[in-house]
Amino acid sequence: MKKTILWIAALVVGAVLGLLGLHWLDQTMEFVAVVYTRLFQLLAVPTIVLAVITTFATFGSKGSGRVFGRTLTYTLLTTFAAAAVGAVLYVLVAPGNLPADAIGQGEEVAADTPHLSYYSHLMGLIPNNIVKPFLEGNVLSLLLLAFAIGIGLSKLPESENKAVVVKGLLGLQELLFLLIRGLIWTLPLGIVAFSAQLSAQVSAGVVADSIGKYVLVVLGGNVIQFFVVLPLFLLARGLNPIHVLGRMMPAVLMALFTKSSAATLPVTMDTAENRLGVKKNIARFVLPICTTINMNGCAAFILVTSLFVMQNGGTPLTWSTILLWILISVVSAVGNAGVPMGCYFLTLSLMSGIGAPVAILGVILPIYTIIDMVETAENVWSDSCVVAMTNHDL
Repeated sequence: MKKTILWIAALVVGAVLGLLGLHWLDQTMEFVAVVYTRLFQLLAVPTIVLAVITTFATFGSKGSGRVFGRTLTYTLLTTFAAAAVGAVLYVLVAPGNLPADAIGQGEEVAADTPHLSYYSHLMGLIPNNIVKPFLEGNVLSLLLLAFAIGIGLSKLPESENKAVVVKGLLGLQELLFLLIRGLIWTLPLGIVAFSAQLSAQVSAGVVADSIGKYVLVVLGGNVIQFFVVLPLFLLARGLNPIHVLGRMMPAVLMALFTKSSAATLPVTMDTAENRLGVKKNIARFVLPICTTINMNGCAAFILVTSLFVMQNGGTPLTWSTILLWILISVVSAVGNAGVPMGCYFLTLSLMSGIGAPVAILGVILPIYTIIDMVETAENVWSDSCVVAMTNHDL
């Protein structure tokens, strides 16, 4: 409780500092925010790899299969629900087309964004060099390697050599968690910086109101998923949503400001184990997987943004088109990495592939900071729900 109050106080202090409009202060807060984001990203990569490897090696592939099955089922159900909520809201609110001059202004922004086909995106996930995924922080490639190594260790016959390797990996993991706890202890300073940075952006007019209905659909869908749909999933499994959210609040707040579920993973795992009471073997197996494939907010963003861009490009939005893009958005979200702006660039790739007017994404970019924050908080809240339900079931 004390930690939550301290974090909220840091949030308020940061908001006030950002509204002061002092250039040197804004630069200082931006520097601190970048430092914290980089440190959490630094710890996120080894956290993911070690968690999956050690869980497979010690938990055994048979037990992991049961846990993975529950994780995948809950992930797909919640992600489909998020996309469906976005589709229904889009039809009900019915955002209009942007004026031609607004689309033209977005051309320059979109032109500077790297264009990759979805085929290239998928092929890039298959590593051809064992070092490259670590250097690039490619989460899905690292998961493939971790799965292979973990399963290999679980299949090795018991021997002194296997015990040495597993104990060494477990020791590295304990050291990593010690570093994570130290970073979390200093986190109020980071929250002040994140909050000040956001407050300064909003007061400077970064948040545009020219596409209000589109923003209403995206954020409204996230809010409904966060406060209605996911709690219903928890209630259906006999869990108290208020209790789960209260325990996982540090991770959700961290996600809100880092805008990266991968960077938040160390906090999510620590919070799930020590505050929510999830068993370590389940938390350290489920959460790294969820960080990669459980993207509720991303699925909703991809769907709503794709429909908005296609509509502006003259594509008629029939129910069959919407249903097809619900499926595409879920599959795309599952394959998306939990990094800042990952959903934005993935949506741009999908729209480029079908010849839609990607310049509209240039218009959306100035307000994406807010969207990305809310999405990431929802993603981590969904991860928390999945790990809580899996832990409860098993």
